[in-house]
Formats: sequence, C-alpha cells, structure tokens
Amino acid sequence: MTVDTPTNQLPVTWIIGATGGIGAALARRLAPRTQLVLSARNEAPLTALASELGAHAITVDATQPESIQQALTSLLHTHGRIDAVVLAVGSILLKSAHRTSLDEWHTVITQNLHAAFYVVRAVTDKMQRQPDGGSILLFSTAAAQIGFANHEAIAAAKAGVEGLARATAASYAPRNIRVNVIAPGLVDTQLARPITSNAAALEASRQMHPLGRIGVADDVAHIAEAVLTSTWMTGQVVVVDGGLAGIKK
Repeated sequence: MTVDTPTNQLPVTWIIGATGGIGAALARRLAPRTQLVLSARNEAPLTALASELGAHAITVDATQPESIQQALTSLLHTHGRIDAVVLAVGSILLKSAHRTSLDEWHTVITQNLHAAFYVVRAVTDKMQRQPDGGSILLFSTAAAQIGFANHEAIAAAKAGVEGLARATAASYAPRNIRVNVIAPGLVDTQLARPITSNAAALEASRQMHPLGRIGVADDVAHIAEAVLTSTWMTGQVVVVDGGLAGIKK
C-alpha cells in the first residue's frame, strides 16, 4: 500500500528561470515530490508550465532585487517557508574583450552575477531562520573552468558566481544552508539557439566535447536534482559537460 505525503508537508522549491530548457526539465523531475514555485519574466509560458505541473507561478525579473524580494514575500505568504531555490537564468555572449561594448559587459554581469547575488542575499536571510536550513543551486559554465576564446564576459561573470557560491557555503554551513553550482557545457536549449542553429558552429561544438555531442536539458537536470536534494554537499562546482573541461582532445 502506498501512503501519499500530504502536499503541505512536501518541501517548497523555487525555480527561477523555470521556462528555460534546464529549468523546465528540472521542474518536471521535481514536481512529484515538492511544492513547486516557478518563476520567469514572461507570464504566458510560465503560466502554461505551472498549470501543467500543478505549481505556483510568480513572475519575476531576476536582474531586479526588488522583484526578487517581492516574489519571495509572495512565496512565503503562500507556503510559509522555502526549502530550496534554483537560479537557472543567464545569458551567452561570445565576443572577445575588445569587441565587447561596455553596455554588453554590464548586461552580462547583471544577468548572471548580479542576479545570483540578489537571489542568495534574499533567500539566505529567510533560510537561516529555519531549523532545517535549505539548499541553493546556481549555474555557471564550463567556460569558467578553462580558457575559451571569445568568452571573456560570460566566463568572468560565471567565475564570479562560483566564488559567490563557495563563500556563501562557508558563511552559512553552520545554519545548514547548502550552496552548490552546476557548470554545464553547451546544452541544446533556446538560450543556445544562436550557436545550435548554425550548422558549422554546432559541428565545431560537437567536436569540442569528447563524448561527441552537445548536451540536452535532462543531462543537466538529473544531476541538478541530485545536487539540489543532497543534504551532505556544499561549496561544490559540479561540471556536466561531456568531458569538455576534464579531457584534452
């Protein structure tokens, strides 16, 4: 006989960037065993995904700290706590330093590093008051691990995310808040469409990955699920990249 766990006893998990490829794949994996709160900027796809999964939808712009705080306040009003948060937003800019405008630089830093800090700052304040702490999962890139040409801005921003995660993990470990990072290689999502839609760029990317293909969203999502739900893992950067950063070709 199967005993169902009451919904209000399931952990509360907030996925920001839920309508992206990896965010949506992770949401579908977590839906059966968590109270899902899904956030994104665009309301229509967010509402559709939340309806599919029976989740709570809150629109949010992760680049605005006030938007993050308002969304968290709404989440807490409904659910009373937050057990896990995933920030699955970001951007890709492939330009060398001298070709990157200052506006582009600031945009990449804001969409990746600033957004990560805004989320960490907001949720740690709440999680440290909970007896069971919580879990925070951020996203980096394999390009922060090794030197790739034309990745200056995104590599710098994501390396900052990794440093933020390690320091936050150290600060809040005594309160049982775990902070980890997933660093993927190239994954076939809408975010990567400017690369994957170009046959030559796609083939070059495939050849760069020792396993001979780029990733799909669920390659990353199932690792993210394990990292997010681990209770004895913190301060780690887990590279999921088809061997890109770890194997020389």
